[in-house]
Amino acid sequence: MGQTFGNTFNNGINLYYHPEITPSPNDEPTFDPLYGFENGRKQRVMIATEEEMRSAKLPLEDRDYCAHLLLKFQACRKENWPFVVKCHHEKHDFLNCKYDDFVIRMKEYERERRLRVLKQKQNLSEGGNGEE
Repeated sequence: MGQTFGNTFNNGINLYYHPEITPSPNDEPTFDPLYGFENGRKQRVMIATEEEMRSAKLPLEDRDYCAHLLLKFQACRKENWPFVVKCHHEKHDFLNCKYDDFVIRMKEYERERRLRVLKQKQNLSEGGNGEE
Protein backbone atom coordinates (compact mmCIF):
# COMPACT_ATOMS: atom_id res chain seq x y z
CA MET A 1 0.00 0.00 0.00
CA GLY A 2 1.26 3.45 -0.86
CA GLN A 3 0.71 6.74 0.81
CA THR A 4 -2.75 7.85 -0.19
CA PHE A 5 -2.39 11.55 0.56
CA GLY A 6 1.34 11.98 0.14
CA ASN A 7 3.61 14.35 2.03
CA THR A 8 1.40 17.44 1.75
CA PHE A 9 -1.30 15.92 3.92
CA ASN A 10 1.26 14.44 6.30
CA ASN A 11 3.12 17.74 6.71
CA GLY A 12 -0.15 19.51 7.44
CA ILE A 13 -0.89 17.07 10.25
CA ASN A 14 2.66 17.34 11.60
CA LEU A 15 2.49 21.13 11.44
CA TYR A 16 -0.73 21.04 13.47
CA TYR A 17 0.34 18.50 16.10
CA HIS A 18 4.09 19.30 16.25
CA PRO A 19 4.56 22.96 15.24
CA GLU A 20 7.76 23.23 17.27
CA ILE A 21 9.62 20.74 15.04
CA THR A 22 7.80 21.02 11.70
CA PRO A 23 8.94 23.97 9.58
CA SER A 24 6.22 25.89 7.82
CA PRO A 25 6.77 26.51 4.10
CA ASN A 26 6.37 30.25 4.75
CA ASP A 27 8.91 30.50 7.58
CA GLU A 28 12.50 31.62 7.22
CA PRO A 29 15.18 29.15 8.39
CA THR A 30 15.85 29.43 12.12
CA PHE A 31 19.40 28.05 12.03
CA ASP A 32 22.59 29.41 10.55
CA PRO A 33 22.84 28.21 6.93
CA LEU A 34 26.54 27.41 7.45
CA TYR A 35 25.96 25.37 10.63
CA GLY A 36 27.52 21.94 10.05
CA PHE A 37 29.45 22.97 6.93
CA GLU A 38 33.09 23.41 7.92
CA ASN A 39 34.25 24.42 4.44
CA GLY A 40 31.22 26.56 3.65
CA ARG A 41 28.54 25.96 1.08
CA LYS A 42 28.39 26.58 -2.63
CA GLN A 43 26.44 29.77 -3.21
CA ARG A 44 23.56 29.58 -5.68
CA VAL A 45 23.51 32.43 -8.16
CA MET A 46 20.82 33.70 -10.49
CA ILE A 47 22.12 33.68 -14.06
CA ALA A 48 19.14 35.38 -15.70
CA THR A 49 18.75 39.04 -14.80
CA GLU A 50 15.53 40.66 -13.69
CA GLU A 51 15.45 42.68 -16.91
CA GLU A 52 15.70 39.55 -19.07
CA MET A 53 12.91 37.84 -17.16
CA ARG A 54 10.72 40.94 -17.32
CA SER A 55 11.26 41.40 -21.06
CA ALA A 56 10.43 37.71 -21.67
CA LYS A 57 7.27 38.19 -19.54
CA LEU A 58 8.07 35.21 -17.35
CA PRO A 59 5.44 34.61 -14.68
CA LEU A 60 6.62 35.16 -11.11
CA GLU A 61 6.54 31.45 -10.29
CA ASP A 62 9.09 30.78 -13.07
CA ARG A 63 11.58 33.42 -11.94
CA ASP A 64 13.88 31.07 -10.07
CA TYR A 65 17.36 29.60 -10.44
CA CYS A 66 16.28 27.80 -13.63
CA ALA A 67 14.96 30.89 -15.42
CA HIS A 68 17.98 31.12 -17.74
CA LEU A 69 17.29 27.61 -19.04
CA LEU A 70 13.61 28.39 -19.49
CA LEU A 71 14.55 31.45 -21.55
CA LYS A 72 16.78 29.27 -23.76
CA PHE A 73 13.98 26.73 -24.14
CA GLN A 74 11.43 29.38 -25.08
CA ALA A 75 13.85 30.95 -27.58
CA CYS A 76 14.47 27.56 -29.16
CA ARG A 77 10.74 26.89 -29.44
CA LYS A 78 10.20 30.24 -31.09
CA GLU A 79 13.11 29.69 -33.47
CA ASN A 80 12.10 26.15 -34.48
CA TRP A 81 8.32 26.51 -34.59
CA PRO A 82 6.43 24.28 -35.58
CA PHE A 83 9.21 21.69 -35.19
CA VAL A 84 9.57 22.14 -31.43
CA VAL A 85 10.77 18.57 -31.03
CA LYS A 86 14.19 19.92 -32.01
CA CYS A 87 14.33 21.63 -28.59
CA HIS A 88 14.38 18.44 -26.55
CA HIS A 89 17.89 19.15 -25.22
CA GLU A 90 16.85 22.55 -23.89
CA LYS A 91 13.70 21.10 -22.37
CA HIS A 92 15.67 18.29 -20.75
CA ASP A 93 18.18 20.75 -19.26
CA PHE A 94 15.35 22.92 -17.91
CA LEU A 95 13.45 20.01 -16.36
CA ASN A 96 16.64 18.62 -14.79
CA CYS A 97 17.33 22.03 -13.27
CA LYS A 98 13.78 22.18 -11.86
CA TYR A 99 14.21 18.71 -10.36
CA ASP A 100 17.57 19.58 -8.83
CA ASP A 101 16.06 22.76 -7.37
CA PHE A 102 13.23 20.71 -5.85
CA VAL A 103 15.71 18.26 -4.31
CA ILE A 104 17.73 21.13 -2.81
CA ARG A 105 14.60 22.67 -1.28
CA MET A 106 13.49 19.34 0.18
CA LYS A 107 16.95 18.77 1.66
CA GLU A 108 16.82 22.23 3.24
CA TYR A 109 13.38 21.46 4.70
CA GLU A 110 14.59 18.15 6.12
CA ARG A 111 17.75 19.78 7.50
CA GLU A 112 15.65 22.42 9.28
CA ARG A 113 13.29 19.77 10.68
CA ARG A 114 16.13 17.58 11.95
CA LEU A 115 17.91 20.53 13.57
CA ARG A 116 14.66 21.48 15.34
CA VAL A 117 14.27 17.92 16.63
CA LEU A 118 17.89 17.95 17.83
CA LYS A 119 17.37 21.28 19.58
CA GLN A 120 14.24 19.99 21.27
CA LYS A 121 16.07 16.86 22.48
CA GLN A 122 18.90 18.99 23.86
CA ASN A 123 16.41 21.21 25.70
CA LEU A 124 14.73 18.16 27.22
CA SER A 125 18.04 16.63 28.31
CA GLU A 126 19.03 19.90 30.01
CA GLY A 127 15.89 19.75 32.11
CA GLY A 128 13.85 22.23 30.13
CA ASN A 129 10.37 21.54 28.91
CA GLY A 130 11.25 21.89 25.22
CA GLU A 131 9.74 25.36 24.87
CA GLU A 132 11.53 28.65 24.83
